[in-house]
Amino acid sequence: MKKSVVILDLGTVYLTESQQAWLARMGEAVIYDRTSSEEMLDRLRGVEIALTTKCPFDAALLDQLPDLKYIGVLGTGYDMIDVAAARERGITVASVPTYCTAATAQHVFALLLAMTNHVGSLSTGVRQGRWCEADDFSYWDKPLEELEGMSLGIVGFGRIGRKVAKLGDAFGMEVIVRSRSGEEFREGYVARPLNELLGMSDVVTLHCPLTSETHQLMNEERLSLMKKGSRLINAGRGKLVDEAALAEALRSGHLRSAAVDVLSSEPPSPDNPLLNAPNCIVTPHVAWATTASIGRLLDTVLDNLESYLKGEPKNEVVDFEKEEG
Repeated sequence: MKKSVVILDLGTVYLTESQQAWLARMGEAVIYDRTSSEEMLDRLRGVEIALTTKCPFDAALLDQLPDLKYIGVLGTGYDMIDVAAARERGITVASVPTYCTAATAQHVFALLLAMTNHVGSLSTGVRQGRWCEADDFSYWDKPLEELEGMSLGIVGFGRIGRKVAKLGDAFGMEVIVRSRSGEEFREGYVARPLNELLGMSDVVTLHCPLTSETHQLMNEERLSLMKKGSRLINAGRGKLVDEAALAEALRSGHLRSAAVDVLSSEPPSPDNPLLNAPNCIVTPHVAWATTASIGRLLDTVLDNLESYLKGEPKNEVVDFEKEEG
């Protein structure tokens, strides 16, 4: 690979030994585990190809990088890149749209089952001796609930949303999908406008892109529209949710529980309101990170880059403000 390549934050991917061979295929790339915003300009001067997971590229930075021609995202989301500004400057932006579909949908249901079956807390209780001290053959301290018959509201019906819908089907849930037009989807699921979906769903899960329209989509007003005693799951983007408002909805008891894999700032500040909110499960942005998923990610990143170098770019992204949620 003869072009100048810089990988800005490969450390966030946590490569296994079996994936180290991927680096050999990258040629003479300069690799950094992590790069701060302040370090980006110096590290990218004279560089044609940049690969990143989360480093931000705004118009002001791009103006100072006349040699940059390609930004490859090690992931699906690219809201940290000003895609319109990149296009105006002739810079190709490519992402990996499908690598973690199965993994993320699986994690959504891991979160949901944690809220309904309480496997983690029950196992902890057993290790603490609570079963040994019980009067009967069995004990539980929270209601155990079946997913069959519950309504599952999906906000964002792209690849991941559709996979979540199929898993909901398998559990016997009634799937409701947000529809801006009010039209039914060809898959046959119930389609409703957002506010109506919120009032109908026992569980709401978020899978829409982060745009100016969806920023804090779940604010105080919309959380209040959710069915009393329902649950919210966010494995999409942290900024889809007003975290203070969600914490209050949990404290007030309006929502029974919530589970999130993403927060508005990552790693979070210790005072993030969801870290201490009642009945709130927080996992550290790992829905994407199965071993199989990371393998697909790295293979596709390299395939995207090799295709670009051949003059046939793959998985080139559009302006995310125009994406359908």
